[in-house]
Amino acid sequence: MTTLIGKTAVVTGAASGIGKEIAMTLAAQGAAVGIADLNFAGAQAVADQIEKLGGKAMGVAMDVTSEEAVNQGIDKVAAEFGPIDILVSNAGIQIVSPIETYAFSDWKKMQAIHVDGAFLTTKAALKHMYKDDRGGVVIYMGSVHSHEASLLKCAYVAAKHALLGLARVLAKEGAQKNVRSHVVCPGFVRTPLIDQQIPQQAAKLGISEEEVVNRVMLGRTVDGTFTTVDDVAQTVLFLCTFPTAALTGQSFIVSHGWYMQ
Repeated sequence: MTTLIGKTAVVTGAASGIGKEIAMTLAAQGAAVGIADLNFAGAQAVADQIEKLGGKAMGVAMDVTSEEAVNQGIDKVAAEFGPIDILVSNAGIQIVSPIETYAFSDWKKMQAIHVDGAFLTTKAALKHMYKDDRGGVVIYMGSVHSHEASLLKCAYVAAKHALLGLARVLAKEGAQKNVRSHVVCPGFVRTPLIDQQIPQQAAKLGISEEEVVNRVMLGRTVDGTFTTVDDVAQTVLFLCTFPTAALTGQSFIVSHGWYMQ
Protein backbone atom coordinates (compact mmCIF):
# COMPACT_ATOMS: atom_id res chain seq x y z
CA MET A 1 0.00 0.00 0.00
CA THR A 2 1.11 3.54 -0.72
CA THR A 3 0.81 6.56 1.54
CA LEU A 4 -1.44 9.58 1.00
CA ILE A 5 1.00 11.98 2.65
CA GLY A 6 1.77 14.72 0.15
CA LYS A 7 -1.20 13.81 -2.06
CA THR A 8 -3.96 16.21 -3.09
CA ALA A 9 -7.54 14.97 -3.29
CA VAL A 10 -10.84 16.48 -4.39
CA VAL A 11 -14.10 14.96 -3.18
CA THR A 12 -17.34 16.27 -4.66
CA GLY A 13 -20.59 16.32 -2.72
CA ALA A 14 -18.47 16.26 0.43
CA ALA A 15 -20.39 18.61 2.69
CA SER A 16 -22.30 15.68 4.19
CA GLY A 17 -22.96 11.96 4.08
CA ILE A 18 -20.71 9.60 2.16
CA GLY A 19 -18.62 12.39 0.66
CA LYS A 20 -17.87 13.90 4.06
CA GLU A 21 -16.76 10.55 5.47
CA ILE A 22 -14.51 9.91 2.46
CA ALA A 23 -12.95 13.35 2.75
CA MET A 24 -12.26 12.93 6.46
CA THR A 25 -10.83 9.44 5.93
CA LEU A 26 -8.44 10.58 3.19
CA ALA A 27 -7.39 13.58 5.28
CA ALA A 28 -6.71 11.34 8.29
CA GLN A 29 -4.31 9.37 6.11
CA GLY A 30 -2.35 12.47 5.11
CA ALA A 31 -4.03 13.81 1.97
CA ALA A 32 -4.80 17.50 1.56
CA VAL A 33 -8.47 17.53 0.58
CA GLY A 34 -10.63 19.92 -1.40
CA ILE A 35 -14.17 19.65 -0.01
CA ALA A 36 -16.24 20.48 -3.10
CA ASP A 37 -19.97 21.04 -2.77
CA LEU A 38 -22.79 23.25 -3.97
CA ASN A 39 -23.26 24.04 -0.27
CA PHE A 40 -20.10 26.07 0.34
CA ALA A 41 -20.88 26.76 4.00
CA GLY A 42 -21.23 23.03 4.62
CA ALA A 43 -18.05 22.30 2.68
CA GLN A 44 -16.10 24.84 4.67
CA ALA A 45 -17.46 23.44 7.93
CA VAL A 46 -16.11 20.00 7.00
CA ALA A 47 -12.76 21.54 6.05
CA ASP A 48 -12.63 23.34 9.39
CA GLN A 49 -13.38 20.08 11.18
CA ILE A 50 -10.54 18.34 9.37
CA GLU A 51 -8.10 21.12 10.19
CA LYS A 52 -9.06 21.01 13.86
CA LEU A 53 -8.08 17.34 13.78
CA GLY A 54 -4.67 18.24 12.35
CA GLY A 55 -5.39 17.63 8.67
CA LYS A 56 -5.29 19.87 5.62
CA ALA A 57 -8.48 20.82 3.82
CA MET A 58 -10.33 23.67 2.13
CA GLY A 59 -13.94 24.23 1.18
CA VAL A 60 -14.72 24.83 -2.49
CA ALA A 61 -18.02 26.02 -3.93
CA MET A 62 -18.74 23.75 -6.90
CA ASP A 63 -21.74 23.13 -9.10
CA VAL A 64 -20.60 19.95 -10.86
CA THR A 65 -22.95 20.64 -13.79
CA SER A 66 -21.07 23.87 -14.64
CA GLU A 67 -17.84 23.45 -16.60
CA GLU A 68 -16.63 26.87 -15.48
CA ALA A 69 -17.34 26.17 -11.81
CA VAL A 70 -15.66 22.76 -11.99
CA ASN A 71 -12.53 24.07 -13.70
CA GLN A 72 -12.22 26.97 -11.28
CA GLY A 73 -12.76 24.74 -8.25
CA ILE A 74 -10.25 22.08 -9.29
CA ASP A 75 -7.64 24.70 -10.16
CA LYS A 76 -8.24 26.48 -6.84
CA VAL A 77 -7.47 23.30 -4.90
CA ALA A 78 -4.38 22.65 -7.04
CA ALA A 79 -3.14 26.20 -6.47
CA GLU A 80 -3.46 25.75 -2.71
CA PHE A 81 -2.25 22.17 -2.22
CA GLY A 82 -0.52 21.12 -5.44
CA PRO A 83 -1.62 19.10 -8.51
CA ILE A 84 -4.60 16.80 -8.10
CA ASP A 85 -3.68 13.17 -7.33
CA ILE A 86 -7.11 11.82 -6.35
CA LEU A 87 -10.60 12.65 -7.57
CA VAL A 88 -13.65 11.14 -5.90
CA SER A 89 -16.71 11.99 -7.98
CA ASN A 90 -19.42 11.58 -5.38
CA ALA A 91 -21.96 14.38 -5.90
CA GLY A 92 -25.44 13.06 -6.49
CA ILE A 93 -29.15 13.38 -5.78
CA GLN A 94 -32.18 11.10 -6.02
CA ILE A 95 -35.58 11.69 -7.64
CA VAL A 96 -37.98 8.73 -7.71
CA SER A 97 -41.02 8.23 -9.93
CA PRO A 98 -42.41 5.69 -12.40
CA ILE A 99 -41.12 6.07 -15.96
CA GLU A 100 -44.51 7.11 -17.32
CA THR A 101 -44.71 10.09 -14.97
CA TYR A 102 -40.99 10.90 -14.73
CA ALA A 103 -40.52 14.55 -15.66
CA PHE A 104 -38.02 15.07 -18.47
CA SER A 105 -36.60 18.02 -16.54
CA ASP A 106 -35.90 15.72 -13.60
CA TRP A 107 -34.32 13.14 -15.93
CA LYS A 108 -31.99 15.79 -17.34
CA LYS A 109 -31.14 17.07 -13.87
CA MET A 110 -30.19 13.58 -12.73
CA GLN A 111 -27.96 12.95 -15.74
CA ALA A 112 -26.37 16.39 -15.41
CA ILE A 113 -25.35 15.89 -11.78
CA HIS A 114 -24.33 12.23 -11.89
CA VAL A 115 -22.93 11.82 -15.41
CA ASP A 116 -22.03 15.30 -16.65
CA GLY A 117 -20.56 16.07 -13.23
CA ALA A 118 -18.39 12.96 -13.35
CA PHE A 119 -17.19 13.82 -16.85
CA LEU A 120 -16.46 17.48 -16.11
CA THR A 121 -14.57 16.82 -12.87
CA THR A 122 -12.61 14.02 -14.53
CA LYS A 123 -11.61 16.23 -17.44
CA ALA A 124 -10.51 19.00 -15.07
CA ALA A 125 -8.52 16.64 -12.86
CA LEU A 126 -6.80 14.91 -15.78
CA LYS A 127 -5.13 18.17 -16.73
CA HIS A 128 -3.10 17.76 -13.55
CA MET A 129 -2.76 13.97 -13.58
CA TYR A 130 -1.62 13.73 -17.19
CA LYS A 131 1.07 16.41 -16.91
CA ASP A 132 4.48 14.73 -17.06
CA ASP A 133 2.68 11.36 -16.71
CA ARG A 134 2.49 11.95 -12.96
CA GLY A 135 -0.66 9.82 -12.69
CA GLY A 136 -3.54 9.65 -10.27
CA VAL A 137 -6.68 7.86 -9.18
CA VAL A 138 -10.26 8.67 -10.19
CA ILE A 139 -13.04 7.03 -8.20
CA TYR A 140 -16.68 7.30 -9.21
CA MET A 141 -19.41 6.80 -6.65
CA GLY A 142 -21.64 4.32 -8.35
CA SER A 143 -24.22 2.17 -6.63
CA VAL A 144 -25.56 -1.35 -6.51
CA HIS A 145 -27.78 0.27 -9.15
CA SER A 146 -24.75 0.43 -11.45
CA HIS A 147 -25.44 -3.31 -11.86
CA GLU A 148 -29.05 -3.76 -10.76
CA ALA A 149 -32.40 -2.05 -11.31
CA SER A 150 -35.13 -1.01 -8.92
CA LEU A 151 -38.63 0.33 -9.33
CA LEU A 152 -39.05 4.11 -9.64
CA LYS A 153 -35.36 4.83 -10.31
CA CYS A 154 -35.02 4.96 -14.11
CA ALA A 155 -32.83 8.09 -14.19
CA TYR A 156 -30.66 7.03 -11.25
CA VAL A 157 -30.09 3.52 -12.58
CA ALA A 158 -29.27 4.84 -16.06
CA ALA A 159 -26.81 7.37 -14.63
CA LYS A 160 -25.09 4.87 -12.35
CA HIS A 161 -24.73 2.40 -15.21
CA ALA A 162 -23.14 5.17 -17.29
CA LEU A 163 -20.39 5.62 -14.71
CA LEU A 164 -19.19 2.07 -15.37
CA GLY A 165 -18.64 2.94 -19.02
CA LEU A 166 -16.83 6.19 -18.23
CA ALA A 167 -14.56 4.45 -15.72
CA ARG A 168 -13.68 1.69 -18.17
CA VAL A 169 -12.79 4.13 -20.94
CA LEU A 170 -10.66 6.15 -18.52
CA ALA A 171 -8.91 2.97 -17.38
CA LYS A 172 -7.81 2.33 -20.97
CA GLU A 173 -7.03 5.93 -21.93
CA GLY A 174 -5.38 6.80 -18.63
CA ALA A 175 -3.12 3.78 -18.43
CA GLN A 176 -0.39 5.39 -20.54
CA LYS A 177 -0.42 8.39 -18.17
CA ASN A 178 -0.41 6.31 -14.97
CA VAL A 179 -4.04 7.13 -14.18
CA ARG A 180 -6.37 4.42 -12.99
CA SER A 181 -10.11 4.46 -12.35
CA HIS A 182 -12.60 2.59 -10.19
CA VAL A 183 -16.31 2.59 -9.39
CA VAL A 184 -17.41 2.04 -5.80
CA CYS A 185 -20.96 0.67 -5.65
CA PRO A 186 -22.63 0.94 -2.24
CA GLY A 187 -25.88 -0.66 -1.24
CA PHE A 188 -28.33 1.35 0.84
CA VAL A 189 -26.43 3.75 3.11
CA ARG A 190 -28.48 5.42 5.86
CA THR A 191 -27.92 9.06 4.93
CA PRO A 192 -30.38 11.98 4.64
CA LEU A 193 -30.77 11.02 0.97
CA ILE A 194 -32.03 7.57 1.97
CA ASP A 195 -34.18 8.95 4.80
CA GLN A 196 -35.89 11.14 2.22
CA GLN A 197 -36.57 8.15 -0.03
CA ILE A 198 -38.28 6.01 2.63
CA PRO A 199 -41.59 7.94 2.82
CA GLN A 200 -41.49 8.61 -0.94
CA GLN A 201 -41.19 4.91 -1.76
CA ALA A 202 -43.77 3.97 0.85
CA ALA A 203 -46.28 6.31 -0.77
CA LYS A 204 -45.55 5.24 -4.33
CA LEU A 205 -45.39 1.49 -3.57
CA GLY A 206 -48.39 1.52 -1.21
CA ILE A 207 -46.53 -0.07 1.70
CA SER A 208 -45.41 1.10 5.13
CA GLU A 209 -42.12 2.88 5.77
CA GLU A 210 -41.04 -0.10 7.90
CA GLU A 211 -41.67 -2.40 4.93
CA VAL A 212 -39.60 -0.12 2.68
CA VAL A 213 -36.66 -0.46 5.08
CA ASN A 214 -36.99 -4.17 5.87
CA ARG A 215 -38.13 -5.49 2.50
CA VAL A 216 -36.95 -3.08 -0.19
CA MET A 217 -33.72 -1.78 1.31
CA LEU A 218 -32.44 -4.53 3.60
CA GLY A 219 -34.37 -7.64 2.60
CA ARG A 220 -31.58 -8.99 0.39
CA THR A 221 -28.64 -8.23 2.69
CA VAL A 222 -27.01 -11.11 4.56
CA ASP A 223 -27.23 -9.37 7.93
CA GLY A 224 -30.17 -6.94 7.73
CA THR A 225 -27.73 -4.06 8.02
CA PHE A 226 -27.38 -0.80 6.15
CA THR A 227 -24.05 -0.20 4.45
CA THR A 228 -22.25 2.48 6.47
CA VAL A 229 -20.42 5.58 5.33
CA ASP A 230 -17.30 4.07 6.88
CA ASP A 231 -17.72 0.90 4.80
CA VAL A 232 -17.64 3.06 1.69
CA ALA A 233 -14.85 5.37 2.85
CA GLN A 234 -12.58 2.47 3.75
CA THR A 235 -13.12 0.96 0.29
CA VAL A 236 -12.21 4.28 -1.33
CA LEU A 237 -9.10 4.50 0.85
CA PHE A 238 -8.05 0.99 -0.13
CA LEU A 239 -8.35 1.85 -3.83
CA CYS A 240 -6.53 5.16 -3.43
CA THR A 241 -3.60 3.45 -1.75
CA PHE A 242 -3.43 0.32 -3.89
CA PRO A 243 0.05 0.35 -5.47
CA THR A 244 -0.62 -0.92 -9.01
CA ALA A 245 -3.15 -0.78 -11.85
CA ALA A 246 -4.26 -4.37 -11.20
CA LEU A 247 -7.75 -3.19 -10.21
CA THR A 248 -8.23 -0.39 -12.73
CA GLY A 249 -11.51 -0.26 -14.60
CA GLN A 250 -13.25 -2.44 -12.01
CA SER A 251 -16.29 -1.81 -9.84
CA PHE A 252 -16.47 -2.78 -6.17
CA ILE A 253 -19.82 -3.60 -4.60
CA VAL A 254 -20.14 -2.63 -0.93
CA SER A 255 -23.59 -3.81 0.08
CA HIS A 256 -23.56 -6.39 2.91
CA GLY A 257 -24.51 -8.98 0.33
CA TRP A 258 -27.48 -7.01 -1.05
CA TYR A 259 -26.09 -7.67 -4.51
CA MET A 260 -23.46 -10.26 -5.39
CA GLN A 261 -21.71 -10.21 -8.75
